[in-house]
Amino acid sequence: MSTVDSFGAKGTLTVGSTDYEIFRIATVEGYDKLPFSLKVLLENLLRTEDGANVTKEQIQALGSWNPDAEPDTEIQFTPARVVMQDFTGVPCIVDLATMREAVTALGGDPSRINPLSPAEMVIDHSVIADLFGREDALERNVEIEYERNGERYQFLRWGQTAFNDFKVVPPGTGIVHQVNIEHLAKVIYDREVGGVLRAYPDTCVGTDSHTTMVNGLGVLGWGVGGIEAEAAMLGQPVSMLIPRVVGFKLTGEIPAGVTATDVVLTITDMLRKHGVVGKFVEFYGEGVASVPLANRATIGNMSPEFGSTAAIFPIDDVTLDYLRLTGRDEDAVALVEAYAKEQALWHDAGNEPNFSEYMELDLSTVVPSIAGPKRPQDRILLSEAKAQFEKDIVNYASPSTSDDIVDLESKHSFPASDPGQVPGEEEPSTRPVHINSGAPASASKPIKVTTPDGEAYILDNGAVTLAAITSCTNTSNPSVMIAAGLLAKKAVDKGLKRKPWVKTTLGPGSKVVTDYYEKSGLDKALEGLDFFTVGYGCTICIGNSGPLIEEVSAAINENDLAVTAVLSGNRNFEGRISPDVKMNYLASPPLVVAYALAGSMNFDFETDALGKDTDGNDVFLKDIWPSPEEVQQIIDTSISREQFIKQYATVFDGDERWQNLPTPEGPIFEWDADSTYVRKAPYFEGMSMELTPVADISGARVMATLGDSVTTDHISPAGNIKAGTPAAQYLTEHGVAQKDFNSYGSRRGNHEVMIRGTFANIRLKNELVAAVNDGQIVEGGFTRDFTQEGGPQSYIYDASMNYQAQGTPLVVFGGKEYGSGSSRDWAAKGTSLLGVKAVITESFERIHRSNLIGMGVVPLQFPAGESWKSLGLDGTEIVSISGLEQLNEGVTPKTVHVTAAPSEFSPEGKQTVEFDAVVRIDTPGEADYYRNGGILQYVLRSLV
Repeated sequence: MSTVDSFGAKGTLTVGSTDYEIFRIATVEGYDKLPFSLKVLLENLLRTEDGANVTKEQIQALGSWNPDAEPDTEIQFTPARVVMQDFTGVPCIVDLATMREAVTALGGDPSRINPLSPAEMVIDHSVIADLFGREDALERNVEIEYERNGERYQFLRWGQTAFNDFKVVPPGTGIVHQVNIEHLAKVIYDREVGGVLRAYPDTCVGTDSHTTMVNGLGVLGWGVGGIEAEAAMLGQPVSMLIPRVVGFKLTGEIPAGVTATDVVLTITDMLRKHGVVGKFVEFYGEGVASVPLANRATIGNMSPEFGSTAAIFPIDDVTLDYLRLTGRDEDAVALVEAYAKEQALWHDAGNEPNFSEYMELDLSTVVPSIAGPKRPQDRILLSEAKAQFEKDIVNYASPSTSDDIVDLESKHSFPASDPGQVPGEEEPSTRPVHINSGAPASASKPIKVTTPDGEAYILDNGAVTLAAITSCTNTSNPSVMIAAGLLAKKAVDKGLKRKPWVKTTLGPGSKVVTDYYEKSGLDKALEGLDFFTVGYGCTICIGNSGPLIEEVSAAINENDLAVTAVLSGNRNFEGRISPDVKMNYLASPPLVVAYALAGSMNFDFETDALGKDTDGNDVFLKDIWPSPEEVQQIIDTSISREQFIKQYATVFDGDERWQNLPTPEGPIFEWDADSTYVRKAPYFEGMSMELTPVADISGARVMATLGDSVTTDHISPAGNIKAGTPAAQYLTEHGVAQKDFNSYGSRRGNHEVMIRGTFANIRLKNELVAAVNDGQIVEGGFTRDFTQEGGPQSYIYDASMNYQAQGTPLVVFGGKEYGSGSSRDWAAKGTSLLGVKAVITESFERIHRSNLIGMGVVPLQFPAGESWKSLGLDGTEIVSISGLEQLNEGVTPKTVHVTAAPSEFSPEGKQTVEFDAVVRIDTPGEADYYRNGGILQYVLRSLV
């Protein structure tokens, strides 16, 4: 509770017959020219001023913010609440349960360990699209989900009862960010503090980088690692620098034929090129009023894809209309309006605030787009998609000098040019792809596949093997969801079908989507193309795709085909969507349906027909694309406030499965020694109240030498657990059958599994192993084990255990944008538990850099313009880092000295390399965490 009010900001706001205590930002000079987002931060500081963490000087610095200056003023932001999904949330609750035991061991009171900020978890990351294309897919997938995750769910139900201010939205309800904007978010929070009812802006941090979706509502929030989220739950403020704010002006209106997804991909492309990492993006201008709330949320959701911390819209009438539509209480809506107007948070298009940088987009210039094959910012105009695919495929498919077709069953090869040799002249077939690079012939040729029903077709590179309407990015947006349904209806009416090699899935972000699909009859149209609901969860976008069609998967793997996935999500990194799929494309929901009909990325929607109608006429995309008027008519007649009220009335109750879970009781969790899902975390073992002094790093070995854009997907355990890997070996030793391995995400509560899966992504390219593979980089979780004779190739986990047994610290060399992607806490936790003490890169993405410090790993950067390659490093060196010990004197060094000396494994004649690395401990708060060995240890000591 605030104990200081230097500006006399405390006052009263009366709304109806209710009085609220508020802190008026108008008491701080300069407030009127601040961007919306910084006004929210200003109120936060006024309300939490205590003279120590939050000072009068910090508040004045924010009021007199210089938009042109580089960020240098640290502030302490206290979010109103924390929102979590289950993959990243389970470790948070494991750690809280472990902290209760640790507090007891240190002589403290375990009940002190409770969320001090309200915390909400939505279980949405565990359902896998095992079954699809059938009426019972949803029911069976949920059953399998409970079978796989019963132990975790019991643990979370215990947490729901054991901790105060912790709510759980059970499985099968919706996607965290959609549930957040449709129900959990208040826009203006009201809460009793010290016996007084207080109103203040709703702000949040979330354990998923797409927490920024709530920015569309005017709620300032962003993704943090689970480590930061735990600290926020325990009342620790988020340490940050007052950011630069990019003003993004919107003008014009979206033209017919263009979707919100196209707008999002355009903005992503623009902001990536501009460079907004670590900045706030704020939308303003006359055009804002014409942007529907669902579109605002879609734009906000993609903030991590641009790289910004947040991407926020101000509060206006559009916000209020959305709150009413989604069933919010009228008194709550009245509070939002009155508070926003009182505190200058109401959007006034005529009053332009100051911004650090300015950008502008005329929405009328946006054209249909997709993005791929491996990054959200790789935007492709739909009209150029086929031509771009023909250029990109050469990077993925094995070249072949022959267009012969191989029969998958008989292995017989026959010329594609001789129709007499093609059994039954297979129709349909994927469109042939020619890769003429002059390289020698290989197995990558068109493949004849026969289904269990005896149907045959030709499968070639570029085949769309997965078409998924998925992810809250788009499922929260009725305009694109209705468009997908209408396109499906028109296709079915003309007699079109999905191609038989395409796995089709529909994963709505909330049950309201199902309500309006059923009311409009569009559910039957989508099911007519086999787009049956597979679950109310993230599914495809996070790699919970389940297996592809069996014979398709066999053809891909036996013949090294480069096939594709098209999804309406926001992440398409390599290896993320399915282990069988090399090329992933982001597209709007209606385009996902269109590609399921086309069956190939080697397709031009302008000139290529999707098929023939019942009269034998060619059908093109333009013939079935719905008009904006048709979409709006369905929205107006099929979506109502009552649907939201009904679906969210019992949002925390869960179904019979949830309610019947046997749940432990008591404040201390009873760990099951045999559990392979939930185990007591190791972070506090041997911990004392006294700090262990920070030590320089000496005699370290290099675990990995990595290139640019290594994402948290590459580092953190994610996706399915592959047989033969260290994690699989551990599970097998503990009596788990391979069919029950489940995913890494589902086992995040077990550090033994997670350590073994860190740096184990099938697409990780550790260049260190090339020296023992004839110069070739073997993809996967491999390194060289320099504890063994000759430094052979080894699994990273196995080598790490050998290094730790010898007491040898490890370092990692990386390139640019290290740690981009989702805010995965295990990317940092796993790094730390593998014995890595320092990560040295060319640049970091924000969340991962912060999380490394939170786990006691120091992030360092090579000198500007240098890389490990340019400095002549190859990973065989012995590395020492001096200068870190200054932290023991309360000083955070700007640089430390790195010495990389050749070892017995280094090439002959190799010289010692020395350089000064930039220390990326950016704030005093981060320095405190690092001195304590991590953020959890810091919090625990402060509570005891």
